[in-house]
Amino acid sequence: MDVANSSFPAKPAFFAYIPFLWRCVLFPGTVCRQKTSAIAGWLVAVVLPALLLYPCLSFHLFEPDEGRYAEIPREMLARGDWLVPHLAGQPYLEKPPLMYWLVMVSYRLFGVYDWSARLVPALAVQATIVLTYLFGRQILGGRAAFWGTLTLVLAPAFLGMGRLLLLDGVLTFFVWLSVYSAWQAIQSRTIRSGWWLGCAVASGLATLTKGPVALVLLLPPVWLFSRWTEGVARPGLRDGLLFAGVYLLVAAPWYLAILVRMPAFAIDFFWTHNVMRFVDPFDHERPVWFYLPIVVAGLLPASLWGMGFARFLFTGEEWAVQRRCPELGFLLLVSGWCIFFFSLSGCKLPTYVLPAFPPLALALGYYLSLLSSARLHWLKVSFALSAVVLFLAHYVVIPEYARFRSPMNRAEQVAAYCAGKPVICYPRPCDSVAFYLGRDDFRSYRSKYTPQLIERLQKQPESRTAILFTHRHSLEGLRRVLPPGLHLTSATPLSYSWKRFFEPEACYMAIIERRP
Repeated sequence: MDVANSSFPAKPAFFAYIPFLWRCVLFPGTVCRQKTSAIAGWLVAVVLPALLLYPCLSFHLFEPDEGRYAEIPREMLARGDWLVPHLAGQPYLEKPPLMYWLVMVSYRLFGVYDWSARLVPALAVQATIVLTYLFGRQILGGRAAFWGTLTLVLAPAFLGMGRLLLLDGVLTFFVWLSVYSAWQAIQSRTIRSGWWLGCAVASGLATLTKGPVALVLLLPPVWLFSRWTEGVARPGLRDGLLFAGVYLLVAAPWYLAILVRMPAFAIDFFWTHNVMRFVDPFDHERPVWFYLPIVVAGLLPASLWGMGFARFLFTGEEWAVQRRCPELGFLLLVSGWCIFFFSLSGCKLPTYVLPAFPPLALALGYYLSLLSSARLHWLKVSFALSAVVLFLAHYVVIPEYARFRSPMNRAEQVAAYCAGKPVICYPRPCDSVAFYLGRDDFRSYRSKYTPQLIERLQKQPESRTAILFTHRHSLEGLRRVLPPGLHLTSATPLSYSWKRFFEPEACYMAIIERRP
């Protein structure tokens, strides 16, 4: 590399050296495009994930998230209210509605079932995989796209978590679509307006899925890449205004409508569940390194070649330097920014970093496509073993574990307990039971509100109340504080803790009777 002829910055400012390091040290090469069978690529992108997704969607809902995200659209559909999400008959203002709308459409088409609810994230995961293959073929070549897509399909964290009834699988698809559209938009000296508008639409849909975090995951890496890389368009003020106009046209109507109808949404959603969860978390606090083992374990078996990939990125050997291309840098910038951003957040859940998996899998796939035939042999063996494990997990282990943990594994008993009586969940909600029974009148009381629960039991017209205990110690805890006149009877275990042979049952159903 001729440093004398490179665009070395004249100013001695630190940040002026970053574009130089990016272009001339880290990613100065060109794509090493290698062809492979398109049939094999489409089999990996379409057939393999379909076999891992659709035949095994029908299993008991996991608590708390799956139960909640199945019950909210069921109640919205029953009410005929497409504006305000409801849970247990009350407005639920923590998340935007796009996921709920999609599940409602699925309910309309196929009926209200756990599998029809999970069909929405499963389709989103499938679409993300197909888009990954198309994107990879375009920027890295067929061979890299094949290995990158296979890495993503067999990544246990991506397919395993993404297909669950959570917001993150749908968010990942729209964020990845916005990244793909932004890449297309800047691949000339001027912004390609059609792709730029498509990026704004995808960002608006992502914002309707989980909020303004969609913009945070998109704009910084795209802006930095356009400033550090030569030969691509740099969005200007006019482009920014156009993007903002289309984005608001897609995302703003629902937000404005809900603010008019429910003014408390502004504080509950924007402040509490976006700002405060990031800067001053009130739950799910984790250390800053929390996502590193999740990403490494979640990308197995491809992450076994992670050390070699790291050496490839930072070695000065000529063969590696010539193959470290700006396209690879873009993928690493998008995925790295996602992991970095969520690592700074005080509130962390494993699924938050799902949007980092598609670009990181493609980057790994590019490196794997450069391996020698001898090393590819062991790679193929590890991928084959991983596929067997995933099929076993998706078809047997996860459904059986869900049944084992669900209160509805004794559905007839639960239905008999709840029939004709008010139902109270204590000390946590259990929305999956409400979903399977088709009821929206369950009430929940946490331990700190036990006095209010006792007061309700003493004053309500009904003398018998079904109590669903959602923690293994809660039954005895409530029994000890019940005043005279309230009697706990007919306690029945419904599910078990994961330490089945060492701990008592984790979930009980009981009746509390009020007697003179």
